[in-house]
Amino acid sequence: MTAMNVVRFRVRPGDESKFVEAHRTLRPAMKGFVRGNLVKTGERTFCFVGEWRSMQSIVDARPQMVALLDEMRAMLEDLGGGLGLTDPVSGEVAVTVGGPAPAKKKAKAAAKKRQAKRKGAKKKK
Repeated sequence: MTAMNVVRFRVRPGDESKFVEAHRTLRPAMKGFVRGNLVKTGERTFCFVGEWRSMQSIVDARPQMVALLDEMRAMLEDLGGGLGLTDPVSGEVAVTVGGPAPAKKKAKAAAKKRQAKRKGAKKKK
């Protein structure tokens, strides 16, 4: 079952661009990692949202995630309230909310294109 991890950060003043660039160039090779998004949630505050194939993938990748965090610790500021530099949570996806359905006109046009391609391919044979 798909799982997600979310980590909240506050970046030290002046390190925002460096922090974003560090994520932009990140190419994590962690088994089960599907994709991630760095979300700017306010002035100097960010959340990283990672998508994983399973909760076990997250558990297995924790040492690698800590190593990645170690590379960025100098850019982070304590969140306060006893949290430290990060506020991580993770869990299995309960519901996926999809986007709007494609417009009927677009769907019909796409279907006609596919049909025309098929007819053209048959004529060439």
